[in-house]
Amino acid sequence: MGGIERKASRRVIQTEALAYLKAHPADEGTSVVTSLPDVSEMSELSFDQWRSWFVEASALILRWVPPRGVAIFYQSDIRYRGKWVDKSYLIQRAAEEAGADLLWHRIVCRKPAGTFSLGRPSYSHLVCFATGPRSAETKPFPDVLPDAGLMPWSRAMGANACQLCCDYLLKQTETKLVVDPFCGKGTVLAVANAMGLDALGMDISAKRCRAARNMVF
Repeated sequence: MGGIERKASRRVIQTEALAYLKAHPADEGTSVVTSLPDVSEMSELSFDQWRSWFVEASALILRWVPPRGVAIFYQSDIRYRGKWVDKSYLIQRAAEEAGADLLWHRIVCRKPAGTFSLGRPSYSHLVCFATGPRSAETKPFPDVLPDAGLMPWSRAMGANACQLCCDYLLKQTETKLVVDPFCGKGTVLAVANAMGLDALGMDISAKRCRAARNMVF
């Protein structure tokens, strides 16, 4: 008689993410896949305050992840007062503070290559860090993902990018639980569940939390 297939779990909490992480240490088998908000989403902060917050938040996440886990960030650069802000650089600064190493850096095309863009770029960074020792990758992954995939809302991480992250976690790590501290409407959580990984999401918005509990891929 065959065993009963276990269904991946999902929990979504309406909370301030960084306070939650500080109060709840990560269990072994946990990794993070997330996208931190940019300055346009945090109107209560000045640009300089947001920049400091972004680095501090990234460092906290990197320190929170257990040594055998990884933290993967999906971030789109922004233009602020005529100057580009490279978010992958800000995360690298945080990694240096947290003692984390860059395992890989990939580019995700949010629009077809060759698209002209005067404001928000047509690409995003996908960067993966770990604080513990890690062996070299044994499975090939594309350096450039040509299509981010379905984005259920304008600030979502594309479904194809989520799938690449979860595929990496399954093949290259011991991850059982995917945590997204800024889960929005839950794209990361839904893709993780679809691929057999448990998921935990957090968001300050009750409306987005409701959407994240019901998102399906």
